[in-house]
This record gives sequence, C-alpha cells and structure tokens, in this order.
Amino acid sequence: MTYKFGRSALTSLAATASTAAGYVDACDTGAWHTRLDPAHYQICGTLLFHIFSMIDAKDAFPALIEQSAAARDIYESLKISHRLEIGRRIYYPQLSALLQKLSA
Repeated sequence: MTYKFGRSALTSLAATASTAAGYVDACDTGAWHTRLDPAHYQICGTLLFHIFSMIDAKDAFPALIEQSAAARDIYESLKISHRLEIGRRIYYPQLSALLQKLSA
C-alpha cells in the first residue's frame, strides 16, 4: 500500500530514512566511531521497513537505495514479501483464507 505525501513530508521521510540507514550501515560495516546500541539498531531497521512500506523507495529515494546496503536490503525484502503474498493468494487460496481467519 502506498500513500500520497507532500514535498515537505517526503523531504522529512528522506532525511529520517537516510539517518536510519546510515546508522545501520555503520554498524554492519563495523565502524569504530559508532557505538553499537542493539535497541537503536533494531529501531532504525524497523523505521526503514515502515517508511519503505508506505512509499516506493526506489522512486522516492533512488540515491539512498543505490548508496545504502541496509536500505537496499530492506527494499528488496519488501519486494520479495509482496511477491510471496501475491503468489500465496493466487496459488493457495485455501491456505490464505485459513491464515487470514487465524490472524483475525
């Protein structure tokens, strides 16, 4: 699901996503100048996931996707998840109905 955002909201989301991705990338590469805080690391990853779930990150933040391994990994994970969700509905409708009933 994508949402419509104004220019200022997209600018704010871009700055937030860039900061979160920068922290995750720094921790993943073992940067000495960055103190690893596991809770902050998880929050940054979750934040990227939620931002990219609302916006097509490839269209909205192409430079971030190109430069950040963390952003690219989350973007690709969301694409794969979307494909699996569609495949499950098409090829396994009974399983999809059962999972939806159980999650309600």
